[in-house]
Amino acid sequence: MEITRIFDLLPHSEAMYKPKDDALASKEGGVWTKYSIKQYREIVDYISYGFLFLGVRPGDKIAQISTNRPEWNFVDMAIAQVGAIHIPIYPTISESDYKFILNHAEVQYMFVSGQELLRKIQHILPEISHIKSIYLYKDHQDYQQLKDLIELGKQHVDKEALELRKSSINTDDVVTIIYTSGTTGNPKGVMLTHANLISNFKAVSYIPQYGEDAKTVSYLPLCHVYERMLNYLYQYRGYSIYYTESIGTIMENLKEVSPEIITTVPRLLEKIHDKLYATGHKLTGIKRWFFFWAMRLSLRYELKGANGWFYELKRKLYDRLVYSKWREAMGGKHLLIVSGGAALQPRLSRMFTCAGFHVIEGYGLTETSPVIAVSDFTEHGMKFGTVGPVLRGVQVKIDYDDEILCKGPNIMKGYYKDPELTKKVIDSEGWFHTGDLGHIEPEGQLKITGRKKELFKTSFGKYVSPQLIEDKFNESLFIDQIVVVGENQKFAGALIVPDFNFLRAWCAVKEIPYTTNKEMVKLPRIQKRFKMEVDKYNKLFGDTEKIKSWSLMDTEWAFETGEITPTLKLKRKFIMNKYQDNISNLFE
Repeated sequence: MEITRIFDLLPHSEAMYKPKDDALASKEGGVWTKYSIKQYREIVDYISYGFLFLGVRPGDKIAQISTNRPEWNFVDMAIAQVGAIHIPIYPTISESDYKFILNHAEVQYMFVSGQELLRKIQHILPEISHIKSIYLYKDHQDYQQLKDLIELGKQHVDKEALELRKSSINTDDVVTIIYTSGTTGNPKGVMLTHANLISNFKAVSYIPQYGEDAKTVSYLPLCHVYERMLNYLYQYRGYSIYYTESIGTIMENLKEVSPEIITTVPRLLEKIHDKLYATGHKLTGIKRWFFFWAMRLSLRYELKGANGWFYELKRKLYDRLVYSKWREAMGGKHLLIVSGGAALQPRLSRMFTCAGFHVIEGYGLTETSPVIAVSDFTEHGMKFGTVGPVLRGVQVKIDYDDEILCKGPNIMKGYYKDPELTKKVIDSEGWFHTGDLGHIEPEGQLKITGRKKELFKTSFGKYVSPQLIEDKFNESLFIDQIVVVGENQKFAGALIVPDFNFLRAWCAVKEIPYTTNKEMVKLPRIQKRFKMEVDKYNKLFGDTEKIKSWSLMDTEWAFETGEITPTLKLKRKFIMNKYQDNISNLFE
């Protein structure tokens, strides 16, 4: 059947694929709870009947604050079926952002996964004038539960009214408003239609070459458009979706589920790399020797056997001795790893691809539903350091100043309640201005080189692209985060956050004593080692781009401390303000 609205996925899945008891699954309290597509559809319909009885109208705003779980899908599809607009909200945002989004969107109904999240917003609820009801997924004596709404729907089944409502919903209707976290100011409400999201998951549906028995593991927030679009893709292809307990249980859940696909951000792959490295240092004798030879070999990997037959022969040997153990730790299969949300370091792509994983990288924005370009397995579909070819059905052109412009069925309808801002990013010809800089490689892949707004000019009048430098320095095993600064200064400087897991393992091998991270980063041997790293990467840049002054931070940057957004992007303005003394010291 033709899919023109998001909720058309439900009858499509039931008609196209054989019955299975794990269309959706999640683990809580050590137990996997599974739902068949039939159960999924029934629950969605009951919630829809409940909405209709409550008087929910097309265009009403319904928010959801929840971790990943099947209930997220139940509510999402029910909202779509009655023509309301889903406002998904990150469970980790600030109180001020909660207040802004709930008021700005004029939310009338809200779904919250549990008491812990409820406590975060409970005291601001009196300031949200439009709220009519709040539903929790777990029992709470003072609030209604989702099961109460389902029961209400069972008592007021009206198939004719629901079908009439569904038939009135058009593919170009707004189905969701996603508030982007942003790096400055209030969040922006991105209006996406059914057609936007459907065009995107259909356009990438050719990439995974698995049948309907495939399983996926999901841990990235469904409130982010990246994971949400892929969540729809999995349903479109008939895959089983398993939601992890938490980010801390991913490796355990991978072993239990043994999936074919996982979507991730580069940071998880960095953590997995660090764990592998630490494991290698615990080995002794010949096993240790083989492990680190295999690690070094993987970092030199080239696609399509470009390193020659002898390299491939060694790779085959190390696959039996080492790489197969890595795959076993992640479920045992040649896992398809889809990376997005931030730049993936080429060394990680090389390492995991060499080890028998299928690593692809994509690029896009919330405003583009989200994918603009993505690697695939066609002849020129993959090149390390790029985000792959432009998505089928999407147009990209590089503007005079190297900004990436995009046009296609994936472009948002606009920013909610902000037509002026919409006009600033979507020009009169329909081109969306991404704010990212890049170019098209000779073979057709898109390469991202920086952010337009993040360019700065030195006192000598030379422009510097900090992201270009940061991406290269982030290839270092010693570096977790780096921010390059130098506006109106004679040279570029940097704040560097070490990869403390890797650094601790390195200190253990070198028998370097320390008590705290703060003490460790001040040690002369550590400072000397980081100088070697800075000098190594400086050789790749012109004189005006070289990092000539740098400072090691003694704590990790995190969302909780304000330096990064929920999607793991650096909040440059916040960092500049918080560490202004550190930055000033770089240029004294």
